[in-house]
Amino acid sequence: MPHVESATRLQVVTLRRVLVLVPAFFCGAGLVAEWVRHGFAYDEPLVSAWSLSYEGNFPSWYASLLPLICAALLAWIDAGEDRDRGHWRALALGFLYISIDEAVGLHELLSALFETEGVLRFGWVIPAAAVVLVVGLSFVGFLRRLDRNVARRFILAGAIYVTGAVVLELPLGWWTEHHGDDSFGYAMIDWCEETLEFIGLTLFASTLLERLVGRPLVIGPAPGGS
Repeated sequence: MPHVESATRLQVVTLRRVLVLVPAFFCGAGLVAEWVRHGFAYDEPLVSAWSLSYEGNFPSWYASLLPLICAALLAWIDAGEDRDRGHWRALALGFLYISIDEAVGLHELLSALFETEGVLRFGWVIPAAAVVLVVGLSFVGFLRRLDRNVARRFILAGAIYVTGAVVLELPLGWWTEHHGDDSFGYAMIDWCEETLEFIGLTLFASTLLERLVGRPLVIGPAPGGS
């Protein structure tokens, strides 16, 4: 019914607005926190609770929640698709792993396997880059079968996220080796990293929500799906 689809679109617009406003607030608060911490040498718990460079605070909580939201939306899409279900499912599992990794920091354990320095100080970027390359190549066909606009937004979201999560680890590693991890420069590089991750994931989640307009929640495989 037209009015039902209209109501659904209204809800999607509201959800997308929330998805944009929440990380925007965290990024803004994180920038203020770094300015206060380094500009005024005020490093109280209230400041660190909003810093994007700290773990176990409000931004890090949302950083693990956002990919979990993406994983749930992907699982919802997967349940209603009649083709490429393996790709949708793989994406859902991948984002579930990202959520867990954000909360636990599994990728940091990989750095102990590499004796690297300079821009490769954080050695985990080596296997991460390999994973990005393999996943990217394996999803070329999937992206070609998607609507062109959706595929472009997926690619843009992925590029923004990977730039924040992997590429900016290179200058961050160099800076850490030469200036340590308790300076305004380190905080700004880290802030850019986290902000790009938020932007990439938000764009991706927003695109997924648009695909779900008018689609009921399905538990289990879609009829006739493979």
